[in-house]
Amino acid sequence: MAGVVVIGAGQASATVVARLRSKGYEGAITVIGDEPVVPYQRPPLSKAYLLGDMDLERLYLRPQSYYADQNIDLMTGVTVSAIDRAAKTVTAGDAVIAYDDLVLCTGSSPRRLPASVGGDLGGVFVVRTLADVDAMAPRFVAGARVLIVGGGYIGLEAAAVAAKLGLKVTLVEAAERILQRVAAPQTSDYFRALHKGHGVDLREGVGLARLTGQDHVTGAELADGSMLEVDFVIVGVGIVPTSDLADAAGLTIDNGIKVDAQGRTSDPHVWAAGDCASFPVGGAQMRLESVGNAIDMGELVADNIMGAGLSYAPKPWFWSDQYDVKLQIAGLNSGYDKIVVRDGGSGAQSHWYYAGDRLLAIDAMNDSRAYMVGKRLIESGKSADAAAVADPATDLKALLKA
Repeated sequence: MAGVVVIGAGQASATVVARLRSKGYEGAITVIGDEPVVPYQRPPLSKAYLLGDMDLERLYLRPQSYYADQNIDLMTGVTVSAIDRAAKTVTAGDAVIAYDDLVLCTGSSPRRLPASVGGDLGGVFVVRTLADVDAMAPRFVAGARVLIVGGGYIGLEAAAVAAKLGLKVTLVEAAERILQRVAAPQTSDYFRALHKGHGVDLREGVGLARLTGQDHVTGAELADGSMLEVDFVIVGVGIVPTSDLADAAGLTIDNGIKVDAQGRTSDPHVWAAGDCASFPVGGAQMRLESVGNAIDMGELVADNIMGAGLSYAPKPWFWSDQYDVKLQIAGLNSGYDKIVVRDGGSGAQSHWYYAGDRLLAIDAMNDSRAYMVGKRLIESGKSADAAAVADPATDLKALLKA
């Protein structure tokens, strides 16, 4: 029995193999990751780890000893170059490894600035891997000038860390407002005020024209003609699913590696989970970039490898830490036509997304109670009266009983 081979060594991968063993799978399990470390958490990289509040061992999803104890062959620092679906093998370094079931947990890759605008200069970083953050961390010294390109969550989290450490931070966002792709104007307003209150020079509706410098970045020209002197640059302009290996193997690609409701790709012996995988929802392929999705899909795929026959029902949730604010998000806000703002007291606030009378999603800032109530309502397919939500006198728990 060749067993299960998992390509990738992140949250989804770690979840798949742990679930298989906990459910009694006794076959061989091999995990192949191209980074030279055991599977680790990525979200803290741009938050607690970069700030110095979390050490390396706390990043690990499981200690090194776990894999040996569970008879899991963990291959780190090894790149898979090919999948032979006919032979049911993968080529990993110099090894050819057979599989009965193959799971692709290849994750996603950050978009980078093209060389034509200076993206290949020294001192230009992205935030995705441990190596990325370790490379930029020594530059986080008080007084250093950092330019952050992109006003999504990664860029804002990096800006928060830099500002807390005393750097001079400029953040540029080409769209009209920060978080435009993922949040309502009210949420953008909240975080704009937060960052400006911490001294961030936040410029919206202004793109980057080019970076300047010989071998190392020294400045930036913005689309409005303004010039900046910078010591280093962090690029946070989104990610793309890592599907090259699957594509080369002839698997169907549609907004990532296309899987069916059970997590199978177009090959019944190959599965996919996490950022790299798109699954069917309402006649289209959806892809979620979150820890929750990686865990839920990983568990589903492991269960289905063992014959459970389950279909995926996503329950989206996300979070972001910036300064002393914890943002918690539940649901998907696509199609909203109304925002209800609730004052949670003591600086807490929540934004509730509605399509007509139907609750779609919630953004909760330092308001864990609102988040939990909103999440439970959304996951149960229920809504709450918008006027009641907006009234700070309303007992949130009572909304669950309405």
